[in-house]
Amino acid sequence: MAAIQGIVDTLEFLVFEFGIPAGEETIPLVVIILIGAGFYFTIRLGLVQIHRFSHGLAIATGRYDDPNEPGDVSHFQALSTALSATVGVGNIAGVAVALHWGGPGALFWMWVTGFIGMATKYAEVTASMEYREVRDRDDAGPSWKGTVSGGPMYYMELGLGKAWKPMAIFFAVCLGLSSFLSGNGVQSNTIADVMQTQFGVSPWMTGLAGALIVGAVIIGGITRIGRVAGVLAPAMASVYVAGALFIIVLNLDLLLPSLALIVTEAFNPSAGIAGTGVGVFLVTALWGVRRGLFSNEAGLGSAPIAHAAAQTDEPVSEGVVALLGPFIDTIVICTMTALVIIMTGAWDDRSLTEIDLASGDLGFVEERADGRITVFAGAPAEIRVVDGVPAEAGIGVPRLAWHQVAVDTLYADPGLSDPFTGVIYPDRDEAVPAAGATLGVLYGQAVQNGAPLTMDAFRRGLPGNWGHYIVVLTVLLFAISTAIAWSYYGDRCAMYLFGDRAILPYKLIFVVMHFLGAVAPLTVAWVLADVVLFVAAAPNLIAMVLLTGKVKEMTDSYFEREPWIENAEVRRRLMEERRRRREERRRRRG
Repeated sequence: MAAIQGIVDTLEFLVFEFGIPAGEETIPLVVIILIGAGFYFTIRLGLVQIHRFSHGLAIATGRYDDPNEPGDVSHFQALSTALSATVGVGNIAGVAVALHWGGPGALFWMWVTGFIGMATKYAEVTASMEYREVRDRDDAGPSWKGTVSGGPMYYMELGLGKAWKPMAIFFAVCLGLSSFLSGNGVQSNTIADVMQTQFGVSPWMTGLAGALIVGAVIIGGITRIGRVAGVLAPAMASVYVAGALFIIVLNLDLLLPSLALIVTEAFNPSAGIAGTGVGVFLVTALWGVRRGLFSNEAGLGSAPIAHAAAQTDEPVSEGVVALLGPFIDTIVICTMTALVIIMTGAWDDRSLTEIDLASGDLGFVEERADGRITVFAGAPAEIRVVDGVPAEAGIGVPRLAWHQVAVDTLYADPGLSDPFTGVIYPDRDEAVPAAGATLGVLYGQAVQNGAPLTMDAFRRGLPGNWGHYIVVLTVLLFAISTAIAWSYYGDRCAMYLFGDRAILPYKLIFVVMHFLGAVAPLTVAWVLADVVLFVAAAPNLIAMVLLTGKVKEMTDSYFEREPWIENAEVRRRLMEERRRRREERRRRRG
C-alpha cells in the first residue's frame, strides 16, 4: 500500500504542483496548458462564447430540433447529461475550498476560467460531433448500445489520422479509468459519507441502494440516461439555486458590497481565512482557476462524449449548446454558492467544533516571518498547552489547526468552560491533561471548509435550522447524477477500445464499483481520480489545437448557411402534424 501511495503522490506532484516558479509560488503546468488553450480558442474562434451565446440558448430550448436527424437524445438532454457529470460536489465543496484558501477574490478567477472554458467546450464538442461514428437505428442492436459514439478518441484518430491512434487509445484508457474512480466510486463514497454523518445510515445500505438506482438507469443506455438527466439536472440545480437566491434576497443590502469585495480581493487580496492570501495575488488567482477547472471540466475531454449523442447533422449546432455548460456550472451555480458563503459571513467565521485528534481535518500550521500562515511540514512530537493556548508561540512554532486554520483556544468540554491544560501527542492521536483521563477529542471555535462550510452558510442564511438540508439533498442528487452520466463516458471508451461486446460487462462492473465505492476507504482513489482525469487533458488539448482550423472552418460555414432556419420549418410542420393527430383522436373519442 505504501508503494501505491508513493506512486500516487509522485503523480499528484507532477500534475498539480510541477510548473513554472513565480516568486514563492508555482503555477502548475496543467493550469497553464488548460488556460492557455482556452485563451487560444477564444481568440481564434472570435469570442464565440459571446457572439453565439444567444444562438446556443435558442437551440437548447428545442426550437430547432429535428427528431429525424441522427443521434440518440435531444440537444437539451445532451446538455443535461453533460451538466449532470460536471455540476456536482465541486460546485458546493469546491467553491468553499477556493474561498477558504484564496479569499473572496478567488471567485473572480473562477469567472475568468468559466468564461474561457466556454470557448474550449465549444471547440471540443464541435470536433466531437464532426468525427463521431453513427450507425443506422435499424442496425444498432439493443437500445443500451446507442446509435452514436463520439469523443476525443474519435477526433484524434479520424480527424488527425491513424498515426494518432495510440494517443486516442491512451485517452480512452485514462478516461475509462476515471469513470470508475472520480465518476463513480468517489461519488458513491460521498453519498455514503453524507448519509452516515447526517442520518446514521450504514454505508453498505447506501451503496446497495445507489447501485440499484444507477444500474436501473444506465442499463437503458444514453436514451434513458438522457431522459433522466433531462429531469434530474434541471430539478436539482433549481432547488439549489432557489435556496441560494432566497438567501441573497433576504440579505439584498449585502449584495453590492459582496460583489465589490470579490473584485477588489481578486487583484489586491488580503487573505483567505487560512491566511495564505496575505498580499499574494497569485495564490488567490490560482485557487480560483484550479477550482474553476475542476468545476466545469472544460478541456478534459469528458463532455464531448455526452454531446456527441445529440440529434443533429450540424456539428456547430451542438457546439453552441455545449458552451452554455461552463456558464451554467461555473458562472451561475458557483457564484450562488460563493455569494451565500460570503453574505452570511460563514467564509471567515468560526463555530463550535469537535476536534477529533484522529481526523484527517486535523493539521498543524506555523507563522512565517512575512506574516503568512503555512502548513507545518509533518507533525510535531508534542504540543504543550496551558489554559487552552500553546505554551510556546512565535515564528516557526507549530500550532494545532482544523482545516489548516489554527484553533485559538482548546477546551476539554463542548461547553467551552474548561480550557485544556496538558500535552497533545499527534502520533498517538490523544491529549493527556494535567489531571484526568486521556482525551481523544478536544473542542474549540474552528472554521469549516468544503461542503460543511456551504452547509453552515445555508443554515445561517435561511430561517430556522433546516437550510443545510438543501445542501445535503443536492449533494446526494448531484453525486447520483454524476455517476449516471459518467457511466456513459466510460462505456463509450470501452466501446472504442474493445467494441460492442464490452459495453454490457462494463455497465455491470460499473454498478459493482458503485457499491464498493460506498463501503471502501478511497483516500488514494480520490487523488488518483483527479490525476488520471487531468492527465487525459493533455492529448485532448493537443488534438484540439491541431483541429482548431477545421472547427473555425465549420463555424464560418454554419453561420453563413443558417441551416437552423430549415430546421425551424421542419419542426413547425411536425408540431402541426402532432396537433392534427391529437385533434383527430379527440374527435374520435367524442
